[in-house]
Amino acid sequence: MADPKTNQDISLAMLRDIDRDRYLACLLSPDDKRGALAALYAFNGELARIRDLVHEPLPGEIRMQYWRDLLEGNAHGSTEGNPLAAALLSAVETHRLPRQTLVNMIEARIFDLYDNPMESRTALEGYAGETASALIQLASLILYPDEAMISADAAGHAGVAQAISGMLLLMPLHQRRGQVYIPLEILSATGLDRESFLAGADRSRISAAIEAFAGLGRDHLAKARASALPSSVLPAFLPVALAEPVLVKAQKRGAAVLEVSLQEPQWRRQMRMAFAGMRKKI
Repeated sequence: MADPKTNQDISLAMLRDIDRDRYLACLLSPDDKRGALAALYAFNGELARIRDLVHEPLPGEIRMQYWRDLLEGNAHGSTEGNPLAAALLSAVETHRLPRQTLVNMIEARIFDLYDNPMESRTALEGYAGETASALIQLASLILYPDEAMISADAAGHAGVAQAISGMLLLMPLHQRRGQVYIPLEILSATGLDRESFLAGADRSRISAAIEAFAGLGRDHLAKARASALPSSVLPAFLPVALAEPVLVKAQKRGAAVLEVSLQEPQWRRQMRMAFAGMRKKI
């Protein structure tokens, strides 16, 4: 049987390659929680990159079904051949993580495999709640389960802000694929629909839609900052510290977001998370 510590180390190495920001958040977390956080974050990274690895939705759904079966106790064969799967199950059992929350995360990610538009603000917040917000809350349960519920409201709002900033960072890629994460009701309010947004011609209306979308993210970030956040679970929130610069720049640049990256250099992102840890606030 593989050593759980070895599986966790492998998960941390995987995380370094696929999600450098959450890798740093792991390093800024307590030593004894690092392995479980790495497994959780690497699992999230695997789900997030499935669209990049497949050319059609069906193979993507098959990959997601593997993780669903694993969490529901219907794994095909031993998990020993998949160190991340073994590390994830170990984290779930050790920290009593709710399996249904992880399954819901998989279900929400199916949206990424298709080009259907995000219908409404409610749909967007629901998607973010089951992905980014859930990830923060699960990480909080690993860090300090007794205080995780206190920060549930903060996790909900922080996850929406983080999800929107991530969508803004990936907007050039999404446009090339034909994906639209800005809710149709926001597009409609600015005189756009899915096709006209993807066409990219009406720069003033597109700028208005992006400004409103980023503004929604900033509203949720403000609510997260106003919510209770015990310092014991702060490491789960550190990646959220990277959202505000993206949201602010998106509001300023508007339609240029479709061509110009909003991503800050790695060193600056590392500094932001380190400073957030020292200030004990996001």
